Formats: sequence, C-alpha cells, structure tokens
Amino acid sequence: MSLPSMPLSIQPSAGEIKTGRLSQRNLEIAMRALTRDGLVVIEDLIQHQVLDRLNAKMVQDAYELQGRKDSPFNYNKGNIQQDPPMTAAWFEASIFVNPIVTHVTSTALGPCPALRFVSGNTALPPTRTSPPASQPTHNDADFDHPGIPFAMVANVPLVAMTPENGSTEIWLGTHANTTIADQEGEHGDRASGRIKRDLLEARRKERGPCQPIIKKGSVIVRDLRLWHGGKPNLGHVPRVMLAMIHFAPWYRNQMDVEFASELEQELTPERTGLQIAAKFAPEEEILGNYLNRPYGNAYDFSQTEKLEGIF
Repeated sequence: MSLPSMPLSIQPSAGEIKTGRLSQRNLEIAMRALTRDGLVVIEDLIQHQVLDRLNAKMVQDAYELQGRKDSPFNYNKGNIQQDPPMTAAWFEASIFVNPIVTHVTSTALGPCPALRFVSGNTALPPTRTSPPASQPTHNDADFDHPGIPFAMVANVPLVAMTPENGSTEIWLGTHANTTIADQEGEHGDRASGRIKRDLLEARRKERGPCQPIIKKGSVIVRDLRLWHGGKPNLGHVPRVMLAMIHFAPWYRNQMDVEFASELEQELTPERTGLQIAAKFAPEEEILGNYLNRPYGNAYDFSQTEKLEGIF
C-alpha cells in the first residue's frame, strides 16, 4: 500500500485544550505521524482573534522588510525571514509556548526540550522586480546532523495557508534517512541545504510532495530534517508563518532568543515545560533590533560538540 502525500491532522477536544495535554490516543497518532511522516498538524489550537492581531503587525513589518535593499530573503526575494516582536504587548503564550505543542515535542525529544529559535517565514506577493518563484527543495539541517530526532519545528501560520498564498511544499517521510550527502551548498550560504535533483526525482516516484491546505488556528509540528520548500504567494497580501524550534535536551546548541525583560516570569520551565534559551533585554532594545535579524540560512542549528569515535 502506498503511503499518503498529505499530512495527518489531529483535532484536540475542548478538554485537551483546557488541560494543555493531548489524550493518549491523540498523542500516539502524533508520535506515529512524526515517526513515519516527519510532520503532524494540530488543528483548532489557537484562537483566531489572537492570530489576527499579531498578523496585522507582522504584515505591516513585512512590507517594511520587502522595501529594504538588504532584505533578509531566503533563496529568493519573495520569501523573507521575519521575526515577531518579542515584547509583552505582542507575546501570546498560546502561539509561542503552546502547552499541547510542548506535550508533543517533549514526548518526541525528551522532557523539557530547549526553545532556541523564534522567527518567521513570510511569502511575499509578487512584484514587477520580484516575480513568483519557488525555493529549492531543501533541508534545514544543512550540516552533518544526527540520524535521530533532535529538533522539532512548530510552525504557526497567522492565516489559513493554501497553494494560492504560498503553503509550504513538503516531502513526507524524507526525514528518516536523509544525510548531509543528500545536499548541495555550503552550510550558512543563502542556498545551502538544497536536495540533489536525482534524489528528488527518485523520491517523487516513491512518495511525491504535497502543498497542503492548513486551517487557520493550526500548528504544524515537523522534524527539522524533513525536505520542504517555500512556494510563491500568488495573492495580494504577505503570508506570515511563525517558526519556533525545540531542540532535544541532550542536543548541544548555543543559539538564544531575545525577549523583553518583562516576559522573564512567563518563560520559566515551570510555566512552559521548556528550557528557554532566553536573552532578556529592555523593550526599547527589542523593538529597535527585531527587524534587523539575518536571513534564515545564516542561523546555526548545528551541535557545538559532537560524539566522536562512538557512532
């Protein structure tokens, strides 16, 4: 029997959302999906009005970034790296440290995973100087990475994602056996992590990609190693998708995330179930810096110290 190209979805009950924990059955579905497919969608998890408020702010910011000569684009200028403002006014726990998402990632990775990355990926509408273009299919782990799950990405679209507005193309199941040998481009280059063409064609015959429709209010949890690629936004408004990365508690990465000092009490392990690699700064400093981050491939998701001579 051929495996599906479309991802599995879970719809938590009102009771699960209230307690912040999935039922045993839903948690098993999530673990099976992450093991087999490298991705699972959790639907109806975040209230729409919360998403709408942040989306209005980030769409405004996206137009500012689009107009810059040094725009932090990923692969092509229709796709930019965009951070949310991590201040008390814009922080919403259900988006950034959702307990059900943490329940899934801590089951997959181990208790109290480390949150070391909070950013976003925005598909911009085409312009005369930036026609519609796709990212190459790539792997975010553009380095010699472990062959076991070590990082999970929680993607939160701020609107419904469709093929029209640039829903990400995903290649389910490609996380399981992929290595650095599958890729082209040096670690850190704008075009790093590209999957070799012959491997794509072979995989397409076995289990092709999909560009799913993702309902507003959903969270996508995916293995960092999964092959994927941004697709063009053919609409008229920027499509913002947030990305939070949870690393396994044993994984030795040194990235941190800047938060306003007012959020320090919100971000403890006791409240979030996460080890948050936070760097706290005054609100004015956060607001002055958050739109001046590097493009996505400039971040280093690798491990600072590897096990040598054992595996």
